[in-house]
Amino acid sequence: MKNLHKVVLATLIGLSSVATTSVALAQQQSASATQDAMSEGEIKKVDKDAGKLTIKHGELKNLGMPGMTMMFKVKEPSMLDKVKQGDKVRFVVEKVGGALTVTSIEAVK
Repeated sequence: MKNLHKVVLATLIGLSSVATTSVALAQQQSASATQDAMSEGEIKKVDKDAGKLTIKHGELKNLGMPGMTMMFKVKEPSMLDKVKQGDKVRFVVEKVGGALTVTSIEAVK
């Protein structure tokens, strides 16, 4: 009976370790996917009333779109406070509810 308890305990510890490793790997893959989806551009207009940014951008690889200037919704209104016209940025655009939406943005220094 004591050996059975040891086997069960060892199995549970092993499963816990596998679960922790799987979560860490998923987080790394998500961060890597976000980096891969990042595009570069320049803010042409910030429209806080409409909740949109106009960005002159290079290729949006994750969407298969060539470089151009276009308007995007933002996922969070607070993103509009992070940038101003003329800023060089790195950003991610995804389709959210059928609309092209900036889901991540950072100013380039």
